[in-house]
Amino acid sequence: MISKKTAEAIVKKRARTITTEPVRAFAIEPVRPIAKPNRSETTQAIAHYSYKTAAGKKESIPVITQYYPQRIVYPFARIDRHIDGKLMQAATIAQERAHAHSRSMCWHYVKEALLASGVINSRPKSELAKDAAQDLVSNYGFKRLPVNDPFAAPVGSVLVYGANRAAGHVEIRTREGFVSDFNSKTPSRRPLLGVYAKL
Repeated sequence: MISKKTAEAIVKKRARTITTEPVRAFAIEPVRPIAKPNRSETTQAIAHYSYKTAAGKKESIPVITQYYPQRIVYPFARIDRHIDGKLMQAATIAQERAHAHSRSMCWHYVKEALLASGVINSRPKSELAKDAAQDLVSNYGFKRLPVNDPFAAPVGSVLVYGANRAAGHVEIRTREGFVSDFNSKTPSRRPLLGVYAKL
């Protein structure tokens, strides 16, 4: 049986224990960002595309998943003051008349540009583009330049390319690229026979 005195003593004892305990303060830690792992730490699997070649051999190449906005820049052509200035005019005329894509009439368009600029006074008779060099040298006073790289050809020079079983290719060097019956930033992939100009 609990008396009134013992009940009061229990209540006082509880009150004292509550008041005598030290107050605990909770420290709040700042939120720290989660560190991102370095690219070297993470191992990324590179996807590959598998295919068979014409010979039936299995090959694979990596799939490009990122876009690189830096454009490939090709060198501008230099202007050589030793060559006939009308050749630069021929390059401009050829550019104005050129199409977006080839029409397999490169030598025809180059002939027309050379005639229109006044570099030559009659139309060359050769039909195949790979024969243009011989025609220009023997009949129109063109000379072969000591240039082996199409990008090193001066503005207005005529580049002649060979081919075993095809007509070849002819183009004129412009400041930004190459022109025949179409404009191109890069030269032909055919073997270069020579670079020709009238001095």
